[in-house]
Amino acid sequence: MRRLGTETAFEVLARAKKLESEGRRVVHLEIGEPDFNTPEHIVEAAVEALRNGWHHYTPSAGILPLREAIAAEISRTRNITVHPDQVVVTPGGKPIIFFSMLALVNHGDEVIYPNPGFPIYESMIRFAGGVPVAAPLREELDFRMDVDEVISLVTDRTRLVVLNSPNNPTGSALEQDDLEKLASALGDHNLLFFSDEIYSHMTYDCQALSIASVPGMQQKTIILDGFSKTYAMTGWRLGYGVFPSADLAALITKLMVNSNSCTAAFTQMAGLAALTGDHTPVRQMIQTFELRRNRVVELLNQIPGVSCRLPRGAFYVFPNVKSFSMKSSELASLLLKEAGVALLSGTAFGEYGEGYLRLSYATSMELLEEGIGKMAETLGKLKLSPSVPSALK
Repeated sequence: MRRLGTETAFEVLARAKKLESEGRRVVHLEIGEPDFNTPEHIVEAAVEALRNGWHHYTPSAGILPLREAIAAEISRTRNITVHPDQVVVTPGGKPIIFFSMLALVNHGDEVIYPNPGFPIYESMIRFAGGVPVAAPLREELDFRMDVDEVISLVTDRTRLVVLNSPNNPTGSALEQDDLEKLASALGDHNLLFFSDEIYSHMTYDCQALSIASVPGMQQKTIILDGFSKTYAMTGWRLGYGVFPSADLAALITKLMVNSNSCTAAFTQMAGLAALTGDHTPVRQMIQTFELRRNRVVELLNQIPGVSCRLPRGAFYVFPNVKSFSMKSSELASLLLKEAGVALLSGTAFGEYGEGYLRLSYATSMELLEEGIGKMAETLGKLKLSPSVPSALK
């Protein structure tokens, strides 16, 4: 249990809620979930399913109509051929990370993962007895993985390479050349790619790409996707994995049998409606996120000592705050206590997040402007490092 990590966003949320219970106003920019409601036709599909008797166990891998719809969606969007037997439906996306690590990582095996990155990667690598090998995401590459560096980190103990594009927390996105270079260099190695594509529908000025789409790589790739972000269904707990073979999917299903038995029946019917129904609400939500992204980056770059690159996907910004002579965690705590703005330290996503903060812009423009205004007021009272260019001072 000592190997098991956590997700700091929920800890910060708890501290913020405590402040609110004491009468403080807090602007919440910490939690990564859309502030939109689930589209009405999806809700109605769930209600209808409950009324029509979807109250019982389902197959552990998921109901066939949903697995067929997922296979069709992934086949269409990734330009590959997926069979429903390669799909496993789970209560949320995290079980796919959990199960894949348990199934594939033996004691001492190495797993390369993005850092800063979603903290559950490192947590589950350690929990499975593996050795986490960080692939730093650096600002000078727009927080994309340095492909040459990733290739240099591979050893005969490497079993998995984790990719996350668009990335949480930085909003970066891998490019076609990145994926082709990884495939060319590592395609013959005894390893698999774990491609977390949960934000694949949330891109701006670019297209989400999957290494599974590179010729010859589908049989080397596990795809993680789900409904939480795209369809504003975080509380429904509905995700899935697409595996390179039906045999591996069957092993993952065995882990489902031993843990959850199955995913709730009515949520699966809601997921079917999400995939096959009207996508207008999704497009409208992403257009709103893009407007917020542009405004948030503009406002952050107006704060002396802060610089922020334009993210290409997801709904996070990852501003550079190295100009302030404080650790990221200290700065995040100060902003919560003094400004009433809840956000996350970059180090909540790994050691290479030092010097950065993560803000979620999945809230209203009014609250975003209020929160960043309070940040500017509090940060304006701090001294900048002498190394800061005079223009920023």
